[in-house]
Amino acid sequence: MTKSGKSLLAGSIAICISASLWGLDGIALTPHLYNLNINFVVFILHAVPFVLMNVLFFKEYRHLSTFSGRDFFYLFLVALAGGALGTMAIVKALFLVEFKELSVVVLLQKLQPVFAITLAAIILREKLNKNFAIWAAIAIIAGYFLTFGLEKPNFGTGAKTGLAAAYSLLAAFCFGSATVLGKKLLRNLSFNTATFYRYGFTTFIMLFFLLFNGSYNEFSKVTILNWKIILLISVTVGSGAIYLYYYGLKKVPAMLASICELCFPLSAIIFDYIFHDKVLSLVQWISVAVMLTAIVIINISGRSAEKVSVNEPNI
Repeated sequence: MTKSGKSLLAGSIAICISASLWGLDGIALTPHLYNLNINFVVFILHAVPFVLMNVLFFKEYRHLSTFSGRDFFYLFLVALAGGALGTMAIVKALFLVEFKELSVVVLLQKLQPVFAITLAAIILREKLNKNFAIWAAIAIIAGYFLTFGLEKPNFGTGAKTGLAAAYSLLAAFCFGSATVLGKKLLRNLSFNTATFYRYGFTTFIMLFFLLFNGSYNEFSKVTILNWKIILLISVTVGSGAIYLYYYGLKKVPAMLASICELCFPLSAIIFDYIFHDKVLSLVQWISVAVMLTAIVIINISGRSAEKVSVNEPNI
């Protein structure tokens, strides 16, 4: 395997692992924070890792003097879209359905690669080659059947379903946008620096949200179990997963990254079986095989995305 091929493989594996950790978070960890305000949850899950990062990566502040206005602009957009708005939207959607009826949420999350691929072609000028487009479509379709099998999505989960659907759609757009904007940001910054400042910017954005809506008094409602879950998320599926994600995103095209992120629904269903004894049907297991096959083929095949132009459009 060539050096370029090894780099793509390492990047793809890192993104798949990070997406799988997010699946673990949604099934086994975040539900334990249901008693807290959503804005506070998103704030604390960024603030605690950022405090820890200040101990380990304090030297990252030396890069501030070298940032261009464009770097600050993209850092703010990534933090706003992927850190603040996207996370608030998906947590809100999950809270609305009380982590029980996830069909609408998961279905609309499947639109994330569509947003990411479209934006990558527009903003990053990554070219859509026919082979990539076919296998990307197969992976997304497999993700649908992995989630629902041969059943139709159930939109009749109650009065809150429509609102949950809207929040899920917003989350899909925000996360898809953050994938593309993060790739653009990593052209100038290391994945260490990008992770550090993404958490810093998101922490201050969410602090503004807390002060604006008066949610800062939530500290008194945090239980011992909440703190344990917050610390566990902070060092594993939170900052740890984001660190792996940016490491991978540095090495692969944004289009490939968006497909690797489909490991999120795959891992969510697997963890749902481990923690809740929910068994996959034959159709779902076939979908697992198809999705992984599509991701592997995208990774190892000769695609024009590897030769994508690095010229940036004017902002």
